Amino acid sequence: MTARNAHYRGDDIVVRKIEVGSMENNVYVLECPETHDAFLIDGCFEPDTIMSGAEGAKVRAILQTHGHPDHVQALSELKRRLDVPVYAHPGDGYPVAIDRDLADGDVLALGEREVTVLHTPGHTPGGVCFLTGRHLISGDTLFPGGPGGTHDDRRAFEQIIAAIEKKLFTLPDDTAVYPGHGADTTIGAEKPQLQEWKDRGW
Repeated sequence: MTARNAHYRGDDIVVRKIEVGSMENNVYVLECPETHDAFLIDGCFEPDTIMSGAEGAKVRAILQTHGHPDHVQALSELKRRLDVPVYAHPGDGYPVAIDRDLADGDVLALGEREVTVLHTPGHTPGGVCFLTGRHLISGDTLFPGGPGGTHDDRRAFEQIIAAIEKKLFTLPDDTAVYPGHGADTTIGAEKPQLQEWKDRGW
């Protein structure tokens, strides 16, 4: 995969989407179109597939949306092969040393672009999303049709709903949402369903 056949390519950003594993995990590469500096997001499975998908990008760091096992299986191998730091929120545990702890509101330089960290706990305590312009990597926080699972934990459900309502649904409706599994969506497509999610409790 190259920037020419990226999932999204614009003057604002290049987004590569790499599907790996039996759970349809999505690994993303966010790439500055001018400098080709890039962040790789989530070391899920199949390091060879991920390395191939990131070919040509200057990966500067691996960013983790959260620490669930299906999002970290390739992390150790990718960190070794790419020889880059790993950034993650300290609320979750990881199989490698975290080189930079992320916090809500952090702004990460990416070539001539910036990526903002949004802490969105609920699916996990350390769950985060990454926003650049009108592109949101939502991890397992927001999917088409609802929030990520909270395992019948009412407090966790309230946390994830609050994060979605206050941090994600305040974004423009045309913001593209790239989740940790499956198909893309937009903020505008999901926002009208918020009350339904609250009512059903998941």
